[in-house]
Amino acid sequence: MQHALSTFLFVNHRLTTAGLERIQNAGFDSVEIFCARQHVDYHDKAQIAELGHWFRDSQLLMHSLHSPLYSDDVWGRSGPNSVLDITEPTKAKRMSVVDQIKRALEIAETVQFRYLIQHIGSPGQETDEYRIDAAFSSLDEIRAFAGQRGVEVLLENIPNTLSSAARLNDFLQHTHLNLGYCFDVGHAHMTNGIAAEFALMKSRIRSTHIHDNDGQNDLHQFPGQGAIDWRHTMSLLHSAPDQYPLLLELKEVPGVKRPAEDAKRAVDDLDRYESSYER
Repeated sequence: MQHALSTFLFVNHRLTTAGLERIQNAGFDSVEIFCARQHVDYHDKAQIAELGHWFRDSQLLMHSLHSPLYSDDVWGRSGPNSVLDITEPTKAKRMSVVDQIKRALEIAETVQFRYLIQHIGSPGQETDEYRIDAAFSSLDEIRAFAGQRGVEVLLENIPNTLSSAARLNDFLQHTHLNLGYCFDVGHAHMTNGIAAEFALMKSRIRSTHIHDNDGQNDLHQFPGQGAIDWRHTMSLLHSAPDQYPLLLELKEVPGVKRPAEDAKRAVDDLDRYESSYER
């Protein structure tokens, strides 16, 4: 399987070409850029141009862009209006959210990537019909804007009642939006279980988020540091090896000097774990 890394590992630092060099030199095939303004400011044309020049001369591919979660550069701490929630029922606020996501998608005009990873709602959010209708309106507009730039929208399973595997399937059936999925292993572990969520999502999975946790908290640990059964998880993921990459979405660990290299060893270990299990 192809190996990819999310720049979420460095999300509290500005993304530079030196950071991308480290990911490439670690041996990854491709990268997902996590769109957070303290990391990648999609309004900063100079930063985007610099990254674009680097990718044009690089073997590292940009696989995907994670849609921004906040409009500020402090993880939403500037206030509730900074949260970018496509289920916002108030039309004016929702249109502002969609506009922010469109600005992020314009990165594809400089650096081509295949997928936009999109959340429906926020962690812990409850379902209601107004939010479902708002999500449909938002995604219909985002999908069209993305498609004009050669980008497909993937919905990610997250721990809320809007975005379990079953809810996502119901949403797509109800809205007739033909979208794929990003299967988040850690989030599945926190909700209905990895095997159950994978079975419901499998046919639409086009990308993954690989990380570990204790089953209750979204820790984004390196595989093996939490409670996930990676032997069984890898047997599931390897049932469709050409359908998606193994894409690690890991949290920075203070004091680690070579996080990209450590991440590559972790994903290599997962592949060996699967091979050993098959034997």
